[in-house]
Amino acid sequence: MSTYRLKNLLSPRSVALVGASARPVSVGRAVLENIHKADFKGQVGLVNLRHREIGGVAAVASLDKLGFVPELVVITAPAREVPGIIDQAGRLGSAGALIVSAGLGHGPGSLHEAAIAAAGKYGMRLIGPNCLGIMMPGVSLNASFAAHMPGAGNLALISQSGAIAAGMVDWAAQRGVGFSGIVSIGDQIDVDIADLLDYFALDHKTRAILLYIESIKDARKFMSAARAAARVKPVVVVKSGRMAQGAKAAATHTGALAGADAVYDAAFRRAGVLRVSDLRELFDCAETLGRVESPTGKRLAILTNGGGIGVLAVDRLVELGGIPASISADARKKLDDVLPSTWSGANPVDIVGDADASRYAAALEALLADTGNDAVLVLNVQTAIASAADIAATVTDLVAKYRERHRGWAKPVLAAWVGADQAIIQTLSGAGIPNYPTEDDAVRGFMHLVRHREVVEELSQVPPTMPDTFVPDARAARQIVAAAIADGRKWLEPVEIKHLLEAYDIAMVPTYAAADVEQAAACANEIFAQGGTVVLKIMSRDIVHKSDVGGVVLNLTTPDAVRAAAADILARTRKLRPEARIGGVIVQAMVVKAKARELILGVADDPTFGTVVVFGRGGTAVEIINDKALALPPLDLQLARDLIDRTRVSRLLRAYRDVPAVKQDAVAMVLVKLAQMAADIPEIREFDINPLLADETGVTAVDARVAVGPSQRKLAGSGPANFAVRAYPSQWERRLELKDGWRIFVRPLRPEDEPTIHEFLRHVTPHDLRLRFFAPMKEFTHEFIARLTQLDYARAMAFIALDETTGEMVGVVRLHSDSIYESGEYAILLRSDLKGRGLGWALMQLIINYARSEGLKAISGDVLQENTAMLEMCRQLGFEVKPDPTEPDICDVRLKL
Repeated sequence: MSTYRLKNLLSPRSVALVGASARPVSVGRAVLENIHKADFKGQVGLVNLRHREIGGVAAVASLDKLGFVPELVVITAPAREVPGIIDQAGRLGSAGALIVSAGLGHGPGSLHEAAIAAAGKYGMRLIGPNCLGIMMPGVSLNASFAAHMPGAGNLALISQSGAIAAGMVDWAAQRGVGFSGIVSIGDQIDVDIADLLDYFALDHKTRAILLYIESIKDARKFMSAARAAARVKPVVVVKSGRMAQGAKAAATHTGALAGADAVYDAAFRRAGVLRVSDLRELFDCAETLGRVESPTGKRLAILTNGGGIGVLAVDRLVELGGIPASISADARKKLDDVLPSTWSGANPVDIVGDADASRYAAALEALLADTGNDAVLVLNVQTAIASAADIAATVTDLVAKYRERHRGWAKPVLAAWVGADQAIIQTLSGAGIPNYPTEDDAVRGFMHLVRHREVVEELSQVPPTMPDTFVPDARAARQIVAAAIADGRKWLEPVEIKHLLEAYDIAMVPTYAAADVEQAAACANEIFAQGGTVVLKIMSRDIVHKSDVGGVVLNLTTPDAVRAAAADILARTRKLRPEARIGGVIVQAMVVKAKARELILGVADDPTFGTVVVFGRGGTAVEIINDKALALPPLDLQLARDLIDRTRVSRLLRAYRDVPAVKQDAVAMVLVKLAQMAADIPEIREFDINPLLADETGVTAVDARVAVGPSQRKLAGSGPANFAVRAYPSQWERRLELKDGWRIFVRPLRPEDEPTIHEFLRHVTPHDLRLRFFAPMKEFTHEFIARLTQLDYARAMAFIALDETTGEMVGVVRLHSDSIYESGEYAILLRSDLKGRGLGWALMQLIINYARSEGLKAISGDVLQENTAMLEMCRQLGFEVKPDPTEPDICDVRLKL
């Protein structure tokens, strides 16, 4: 599993350091001293071939001379020795190694490959190489060469940079912020970001996870782990290289718009990860998320002794999408009673510059009791009249009492003491109050809390149902693309594009291909016969942007005008681009819609995340306007709407003045269809519809470019190889006939099935629920069911069974595999009144077949001893059944595939 043996590495009972140097200034010596300074409670051994003692610590010549088997082996030895050390540790039975050493190289025959091979023989896990190390305050382990050891807390940090990890430790020491763990992952020879996301997502000591990322190797594994983690706790990322230019040589507008960092941004958004722009903002996130829970809304009350700073805070709040809280009538009366008549009378609550500790306390108490706000920000500008330290002490005391009275949930209180000394910071931090140097930082901290709550809600949303009328002709579309590739072409011809769009029910203007002037006139007559006008465009595989060579002529109304324009276009293009292959001209009906909006829609290929969907304002200057948004497919209607809403042009899709609104969801449906097309035909490398005209009647594609080529991408698991997020696996839909002719329809679970799940659970007895969940289940909340239905179809899969006659749900089977697709854990639940009719057997066979198709080596499960029917079925299916060594009431069942 991705978390396999990670607990042994991150919470080991014994540690051995191999390669500590006798030199005072060396990595090995620093790691040795840090291990001892941290006062690790387990066994510690030192291995050094040349020295019997280093820094007062006895050493042995090899690992087998230690007298114990270390769970974790920390390696600071020269790179050439690393594979041998790992092999020796594996033979002894060590769980894993932390490779601090650098210089293992890459590729066939490298020390890197040798280290992986050595670990693989014994199932060892490896962190590093070329890393700062790990710091786990909860077990007093500092196996790093960082200058300081952080205190214990509830933040986890996963960093690709050792320097960033060390900087976070220094900052945390000043602010009193603690960590559940800090892991510098280096070159990620084995344990990677996704593995650690899985580990800390399940770690009850961790409230939030911070990431510093430079690049991602396995996009599908990262997306699966990040989405799972973000559902249960905040995940915050800062990524370097934001200004790096991506897709410079892109041949289409969508390719040019899909720059590398924009794709990372889309990936983080899809995963529910909060992205921040720099370390300062990451520090603010750590300050906030490590101390308080997310508010129920985004209404912020601001208490201040300085009107100017309060107004600045409100400005920033509104700019970031927050809401200045209104003061309720009851709260206003309380404030009038305790404050001087000169107070502001509104939010921000300015209690005047001479406010002392008692005035702060009275006002804060009223705001905490006010149901009109979701959180309170306390600001203080130091004056010579009242002691800022006394005010801080009073505020912390009041907040502590408030939290004691509201143990179930207390609204967040944040603070910013401008120019505060370290003593005030320690007072506020010691009370668990997030505090910041400025009002701007404080408001950003509050909005991080808000954004996390919104992310959780977005991840648990039930998407709208797709129209049943959309059934694409994927087979015809594949044939078009396959024929072009077989012909050695990289671009589809215009008529092929029209047929491709028709296969997915996307309207395009009438389009013809003409090899010469006379054929162009003949095609134009088809359009003139319907009362239309004509546009001519040059047709060349080597000229993607036709307007660059004057290859577009509009508003042609007669056959003679078409002949003249065609001759002119062909002659001009041959003169400007003599090397270009010219196939003739494209003849299209000219669409004139005065109130239509010009949009661009398309898909592009990213080297890390695969297919990306692009939407924005269309036209010839799309790169200059740069009004675009990106999303990772697959898309449903809600995701498509969100993509549209992130652009400025989305506001023009609404009605204004005498311009009617664009037809509802017409544009969103085209985005969904393009995403489906990319899933069905991974050979589409880039797709560019520009412009797509949209108005109250619907949408029409005017021009499009499609680049094709053999698909060379391969991501872990099955599903579209070009998708980092797996699409709905419709190929697993089944119709089965069981005992007594009972016919059922089985399909993968979908997010919109939440109401169906609720109804199904009403037909399951409390006894059967306890057998499934190992505990009495009195209530199933929306959040709980949403987590069950929000599948990534990668590590998590579920099939529901529906009675074909009634349409009612009658059973469900689930499988959750590890991120490296080696094994998975199953669970099954049937309607209690329909057991004994062969449904359980059929669903178990289906999930076993699915696991085999995924390439899993085994599936397993936990079954209560009293669940004799399930245990007997497992035996008949070939599962090995063993008592759980730690839980006497549970049996472990396992099937090798």
